[in-house]
Amino acid sequence: MTFDIDKLNLRELTSLLSAAEKRKQFLSKRRPAASVRKQAVALAAHHGYTIEELFGDQPAAQPTRRKRGARRKATKVAPKYRDPDNELNTWSGRGSLPRWLAKKIRFGHHATDFLIPGLAKPTARRTSSIGKRTLIKQADADAM
Repeated sequence: MTFDIDKLNLRELTSLLSAAEKRKQFLSKRRPAASVRKQAVALAAHHGYTIEELFGDQPAAQPTRRKRGARRKATKVAPKYRDPDNELNTWSGRGSLPRWLAKKIRFGHHATDFLIPGLAKPTARRTSSIGKRTLIKQADADAM
């Protein structure tokens, strides 16, 4: 890292000097690496290990990321719905409802009104049992 000191103004020089002084103080207070290494070896030996057993030739292990599996490419699907006002607005029935269709539904139309004739059947609605109540008759349980 090189600095062209001639191009620095007074404020930049002052901040560079103060940063250098802080770094110098930090490095002077730090213990030498050899003494820290000896202490680590002694601690490992105290617990019955060697440094090579603990760290090996590799640096300290970094947390591994979980790799995602390869996703297959989504295939093109023919459109099922078309906006009569704008022929470019189409929807295959997959994914979220497009804005143009949501707007039409809000104004009282039904999605089946926009099906392309001869090409499409309505998209099946997904029903989820989550959050729905199920009725269990107690008569059979009371008879026992």
